[in-house]
Order: sequence, then structure tokens, then C-alpha cells
Amino acid sequence: MNLEGHAAIVTGGASGLGRETAAQLLRAGARVAVLDLNACDLPNTFHMVCDVSDAASASDAIAAARDKHGPARILVNCAGIAPAKRIVGREGPMALDEFLRVIQVNLIGTFNMMRLAAAGMVKLDPLEDGERGVIVSTASVAAYEGQIGQAAYAASKGGIASLTLPAARELAQFGVRVMAIAPGIFKTPLIENMPQEVQQSLAAPIPFPKRLGDPSEFAALVRHCIENRYLNGEVIRLDGATRMAAR
Repeated sequence: MNLEGHAAIVTGGASGLGRETAAQLLRAGARVAVLDLNACDLPNTFHMVCDVSDAASASDAIAAARDKHGPARILVNCAGIAPAKRIVGREGPMALDEFLRVIQVNLIGTFNMMRLAAAGMVKLDPLEDGERGVIVSTASVAAYEGQIGQAAYAASKGGIASLTLPAARELAQFGVRVMAIAPGIFKTPLIENMPQEVQQSLAAPIPFPKRLGDPSEFAALVRHCIENRYLNGEVIRLDGATRMAAR
């Protein structure tokens, strides 16, 4: 899909990978709506406060974005949380509510946005090759090699990875493609605030390039997923060939 002039929604677009993705889509000519609980300082975007895990909040935000830019043909799911918590720690078992919260935001939030955005996409006029829309979600290498303390996060991202193919198969009849990206360790604001020696230790095990990922590289892959009409149903690792150790 050529991005020029098309409406796009980026969840979690106020910071990190989502912000850089929104910026790249803007530069490519898309009309971008950022849905996030936090304020967005990215110029020339429409920002709507949205809790992706809440049905009413997500529905209202998509409707507001549609009123501003027209119906979205592109959805990029970047909203997520990543608290570290052991299943059994010094204080006993992990609180069930803490596990539920991660699943609710990361997995259910992704599905919630997918179902609502896809409901609008399937009604649109087809473009070249019969394409009507593209959905790109954010999984993680933790979906495959979750580390100690990542049980909830890994489960949520594994769910996103597993959701991708059946969603792509179901929506194929409407010309809507569905993909996911599984990033490794990227230089997000959270990582950048860590001491330099910690950043270097995180980058050391990465085979090549031996550095942390740059958000622009994630955003470039999102753009390629949108523009390459033969990409569908795939979860793409973006990690410099790293494989996460247990801790």
C-alpha cells in the first residue's frame, strides 16, 4: 500500500517505537492519529487519549480519528507495558491482578484495536490487488525466549505472535493483511535512561550489529510491511540475531 494520503492509527505513539513509527508514516504522507494515554508532542498528528484495553475507549478513539482523517486503512499496535515480576518472589506468588493487567493491555488491547479497526477496513473500497487495509502489531523476542521475571510479558507477546496468522487468514477474504514484528532490545527512552555500562552489557550478546536497535529501524520495517503487498501472516524478528538468555 502506498502510504500517501491514507489514514493511519498508531497506538502507543506518544513515545518510543510508536512515536518513531508515527513520525516515519507522517513523512511518507500518511495522515496519522496517535492513540495513547500519554500526551503526544509529535507535530501534525491527531492525538486522542485512549486505553486500548477498554472497549468503549478504543471505539471512541477510532471514531474520533475517523472524523479527523477519514477511515483508517492502517493500524500499528505499539501500546504495551513490560513490568518485571517473578511468578514466585520473596513476598510469595505474583498477584494475579498483575498478570491480568499485562495480558489486558498487551494482548487484549492489541486484539481490541485489531477487531475495531478491521471492522472499518473491510467496508472500504479496494485498492491495488484488492487491498483494503494493513495491521501491524508489536510482539517481542520474549515471545520465544522469555527471561526470568518476564512470565506475564512473554505470555502476552506470545499471544500476539500466535494471533497473527489466524487473523491474517480470516481477514484475507477482505483484502486486509496482518503482520507482527518481534523486536529485540531497542534504544527506547527507558533504555536510554539506564547507565551507559548497563546499555553496553545489554548490547554485548547481540551477534551483529553489536548494538541496541534504533527505533528508526523498527519504524522502517513497519513501513515496509505496509508497502510490500506480498507480506502477510508473518511475525518478523528484528533483533540482530540475538537469542535471549534465561536472565
